[in-house]
Amino acid sequence: MASKSANVAAKTAAPKPGSAKAAAAPVAPQLEVVEPADDEDYVTGSGAPAAPERRTLEQAIGLQIRHHRKLMGLTVAELAAAASVSTGMLSKIENGQISPSLTSLQTLAAALNMPISLLFAGFEERRDCSYVPAGQGVVIQRRGTKVGHNYELLGHMLGGAIAVEPYLITLTEDAAPYTAFQHEGTELIYMLTGEVVYAHAGNNYHLKPGDSLLFDSGAPHGPERLVVKPMTYLSVIMYEKD
Repeated sequence: MASKSANVAAKTAAPKPGSAKAAAAPVAPQLEVVEPADDEDYVTGSGAPAAPERRTLEQAIGLQIRHHRKLMGLTVAELAAAASVSTGMLSKIENGQISPSLTSLQTLAAALNMPISLLFAGFEERRDCSYVPAGQGVVIQRRGTKVGHNYELLGHMLGGAIAVEPYLITLTEDAAPYTAFQHEGTELIYMLTGEVVYAHAGNNYHLKPGDSLLFDSGAPHGPERLVVKPMTYLSVIMYEKD
């Protein structure tokens, strides 16, 4: 009887199709797709400031003249007198507001004791790019390079105030630990293969593939224990140029 009563109760409780108690069909969640605006700029995840807009030729020339005038300790009036131009014209030239004649540039360059070609240096500054095909990096052999420590330079930039040296470093089977590397700048290590215990400033870090280490390279550092050989890792060294 209990079973029959339960069945009757279940039939009584079940709502009829179309009744107010009928369960609503599940609604699939709607995903909102936000399209970027036509004028929206994409940015990277870097916190680096935006690159300055390219200067006009007049602005580049003006900056060079002002820079060299200040290096020589001259006022606008003094340089204007030496170059036989008015102070007002020189001020406009330095601010990139007018396009000076070739004669004016020649007299200004002569007054500043510099070649006229140098006035165009800021405008002609290159934006370097270095492409190195796989396996064709420059093998670096310097005095003091440790046995079994192979350095392959992956790129080289000529311009800019910051030097960046990316190396693919391989420690072979005959490599030995060395923890006394020390040089100016900042270094990033990204582990590719093998395992190493890397020392820096008295601390040890067990690096495996995928691990990275960023540090002040002015402190003593280097591989202290070669756990799995051979090993390879990417080393990027950055420092200010002299």
